[in-house]
Amino acid sequence: MLEEINKAVNFIKAKIPDCYAETGIVLGSGLGELSEEFNLLSEIPYSEIPGFLYHSDNEGAGGFIYGALGNKKVLIMQGRLHYYEGYSMKEITFPIRVMKALGIKYLILSGAVGSINPSFEIGDIMIIKDHINNFPENPLRGENEEELGPRFPDMSEVYDKNMRLMARGIASRNIIEIKEGVYVGCPGPNYETPAEYKMFLVLGGDVMGMSTIPEAIVARHMNVKVFGLSVITDMGIPNAPRQITNDVEKRIASFVKPKMAIIIRELINELPVGEEE
Repeated sequence: MLEEINKAVNFIKAKIPDCYAETGIVLGSGLGELSEEFNLLSEIPYSEIPGFLYHSDNEGAGGFIYGALGNKKVLIMQGRLHYYEGYSMKEITFPIRVMKALGIKYLILSGAVGSINPSFEIGDIMIIKDHINNFPENPLRGENEEELGPRFPDMSEVYDKNMRLMARGIASRNIIEIKEGVYVGCPGPNYETPAEYKMFLVLGGDVMGMSTIPEAIVARHMNVKVFGLSVITDMGIPNAPRQITNDVEKRIASFVKPKMAIIIRELINELPVGEEE
């Protein structure tokens, strides 16, 4: 995999010679426009980068962006690929490997989710404090390359405690109501049944989604600190699940975008620079 990573990195650096950033961001469903919060320095379509697979019908997976927020540089994935589209875990997490090779120490993951916690509501923003992995494949399965990370990486704190604390402070200062909970990752593409909602609620889940977890696992394998932020676009209450569509999901995510932007923008500003790994 190192050879493939180096090919992608060399291609990006040929296009953007000064490309280096300590923070990477993945913008999920309905949140792609958050890239407008940053000063665009350069953009490369996924289709041009070696090893970056993309789906021509997937409007959410489009560009790798190099941007700036004040004096801080960021790498932004404007959309992601998903396991349900037929890609392997290694393929959908490959861009995270490349961002690490380009210098990131922090990874911010965002996306739309359905809530199974009856105290949550549509439009709520949730900080991910932990996850339950229900995907049938693991991105670390197979031969391990020690240059990337250890064979058996620790997952006792996938989502960085200090970043979560900073985000709660930012939300409080800006009078933004925020939740914190456990993300359940499922393969999709179908939404879950009432019995599945009930099962994962009993297991300790708060929300369910079809992404995020593979990226978080790969980031922690490489000792990148992870922060996850989800917008609740539907409710899967066990006794009264609601029918939802992808278009509705995107409209709700777009409505919540300004609050997400404040949290992400101020969090990046507060992150320490040049912190040792």
